[in-house]
Amino acid sequence: MSDDCPFCLIAQGDGDQRQVVLEDQQTIAFLDHRPLFPGHVLLIPREHIETLVDLPDEVLPEFFSNARLLAQAMEEGLGAEGSFVAINNRVSQSVPHLHVHVAPRRRKDGLRGFFWPRRKYESDEEAEQVAARLREAIAALRR
Repeated sequence: MSDDCPFCLIAQGDGDQRQVVLEDQQTIAFLDHRPLFPGHVLLIPREHIETLVDLPDEVLPEFFSNARLLAQAMEEGLGAEGSFVAINNRVSQSVPHLHVHVAPRRRKDGLRGFFWPRRKYESDEEAEQVAARLREAIAALRR
């Protein structure tokens, strides 16, 4: 863990845990505070790992299994037509802690190439409703 890493703080349980949608022994996923679209989440390893290249082999299966689960939850829980899944390594990596963006997609949603029209949630209540829907979808998909 890194004391000055905001993602490590979230992984340790500091911050607004209402927006956590998935967590297990090695990973945690939470709503992005400036989402592309409602439901945009960041999946991180709990351990402070800066890039995909640094991710230990033993964490890799669970990490990407959870990325896949989140992508499916976008469709099942949010009614998305698909998803956008991306990782930045160093360049454009706003926080130097490995994170996968998983965002719901719909045809003609305005996302073109790598132009990301980010918006804040209208309220904490809206963010919590979206997080709750994703948690429910993840629970249903794990059954």
